[in-house]
This record gives sequence, structure tokens and C-alpha cells, in this order.
Amino acid sequence: MSVDRADPQAPVIRVGGDLAYTTATPLRVEIDRLLGTGPATLVLDFADLQFIDSTGLSVIVHAWREGQQLGSTVELRAVPRFLETILDMTGVTGLLARPVGGEPATGPEDQPSITA
Repeated sequence: MSVDRADPQAPVIRVGGDLAYTTATPLRVEIDRLLGTGPATLVLDFADLQFIDSTGLSVIVHAWREGQQLGSTVELRAVPRFLETILDMTGVTGLLARPVGGEPATGPEDQPSITA
């Protein structure tokens, strides 16, 4: 995990390797710390992600929930196909497509959209 704070209104956390039970806690702590600074957007970059389990998935949902409560949008970037499939199958894609404090955003043909 690495953090790019070049833009304080949209810090980027790069997540690589495995996001699982044994590695999820440091990411969750960093997400909470960054969201506490009040950015407009928190970006989670998964370009180097190799594996994710249910604990890792729960960290993504936690980030969204905390962002909603604090008024920040969570954006997923460089989502690998396997993670995209998991997010779709579990309904997390639709959750993440909801704007802060509002109804789900829609794309073409009224389908939920997600910045990824």
C-alpha cells in the first residue's frame, strides 16, 4: 500500500498484492485517517491488486460508508476484472455508484454507473 497526497482533495491509496484478512487492517486505518481530513474524494487504486477476500471487500464497503457519513466520495480506479466481477456479484458496484447523500447515479439506459 502506498499513499499519494499530492492533491489533498483527492488523495490516492494504491493497493497491491493481497487484500485479505491479514493485510486489511492497515488499509482500513489509512482510509479512516484520510477521510478524517475531509477530502472531496478518496481514490482507491487497485492496479496492482492480486487477490481479495471477504475482509478486503468489507474494507471497500467500510470506505464507502465512512465517506457517505463524512461527505466524501470514494472512487475506485484501475479495478481488475476479477474485482469488478466480485463487486458486481455482491451488489457493491451499485452501492458505490450512489452519490454522497443521494440516490444511485445512473448511466446509459438507467444502469448504475461507477467511476472505476
